[in-house]
Amino acid sequence: MNSPLAERMRPKTLEEFINQKHLVGENSPIRIMLKTGHIASMIFWGPPGTGKTTLAQLISELSNRSFFELSAINSGVKEVREIIEKAKNQNLFSGEQSPILFIDEIHRFNKTQQDSLLGAVEKGWITLIGATTENPSFEVVPALLSRCQVYTLKSLERKDLDELIERALKEDETLSKKKVEIKETEALLRFSGGDARKLLNGLELVINSAGDGKISLTNELITQSIQQNLSLYDKSGEMHYDIISAFIKSIRGSDPNGAVYWLARMIEGGEDLKFIARRLLILASEDIGNANPTALVIANNSFQAVTTIGYPEARIILSQCAVYLANSPKSNSTYEAIGKAQQLVRQTGDLPVPLHLRNAPSKLMKDLDYGKEYKYAHSYENNFVNQEFLPSELSGTTLYEPGLNAREQADKENLHRKWKGKYGY
Repeated sequence: MNSPLAERMRPKTLEEFINQKHLVGENSPIRIMLKTGHIASMIFWGPPGTGKTTLAQLISELSNRSFFELSAINSGVKEVREIIEKAKNQNLFSGEQSPILFIDEIHRFNKTQQDSLLGAVEKGWITLIGATTENPSFEVVPALLSRCQVYTLKSLERKDLDELIERALKEDETLSKKKVEIKETEALLRFSGGDARKLLNGLELVINSAGDGKISLTNELITQSIQQNLSLYDKSGEMHYDIISAFIKSIRGSDPNGAVYWLARMIEGGEDLKFIARRLLILASEDIGNANPTALVIANNSFQAVTTIGYPEARIILSQCAVYLANSPKSNSTYEAIGKAQQLVRQTGDLPVPLHLRNAPSKLMKDLDYGKEYKYAHSYENNFVNQEFLPSELSGTTLYEPGLNAREQADKENLHRKWKGKYGY
């Protein structure tokens, strides 16, 4: 067989899908659409190798609809319009239900390309299914997003990946003829990063590299085989998440040299520049925060500039931003604070808002003392007055702990003067 193992092992029924029962299980949205025959336009959002393309193909087969497929990487408005015209004619002259147009990596379509789909979706000439690894709220134009249901595919867990390995060795016509003993799989799981396609193709590569006879699947064998064939195995950009991880960690670790190196790797590999700029924007808040608030401004301006200018000049802006962020003081205190606060909310539930903090838009609410004891900070010296802002059950709880940098330590001294140790400052 010439097709890769991942292609041969594609689920052929909804029951074969792994870890997506919320979408394909009994009484799930996909099942209901297939039963009713009404297939809505939708966008599948999830990590690579979780089954987005396969699910779109299965929906087409099970609903008896024609299936057209485009990749946003190498398709444009011309290709979209050609397919829409075919779909339109098919509807008019055959009376069939609207065909499915599947667009992989739809986040790579620009606004004009996405807008070209609107009329056909609105008039029912096509049923659009888009696939993306990026948040559709940021990458899909609002007009198109409002016409689609968004479904999230879950990351595959270790037990899911182990199950895939065992199934492939038992069910695949080629691999089932091999004598393979599974001893270790950790290296294969690490390399796949939760991507079922990478996992299966990596498994096939390792087994084929091992030759004939009995094969013991060990971490050593896996690592040796994959490293020797890395360029072949990674020719379509499989290192996407590993490289962005190295890039972010270089900046977090205050290494501008590592930052620009990994940035160059992404640029040369054809990475979406907006994806890089968006990650820098997140990092500016998560890893630098109030240690240097200007970092967020720089990152946001960089994102806007990259969006406006595009390649190749945008690489200069990304380099400037990456180096600036790498050289900035670091703090994750606000990131930690919101995490603690959310955890506290989950533990304590919906505690009542203290009366003095409540809004009182009606006479009844005023009679019930809503807002009665509230002290307006601007009416006091230095625009501050000591009063309670948390529910009584949480009084004195410290959620924000200033980072060990000059700016936040100054904030800590200021908080200490105001609150006099109430929150541990």
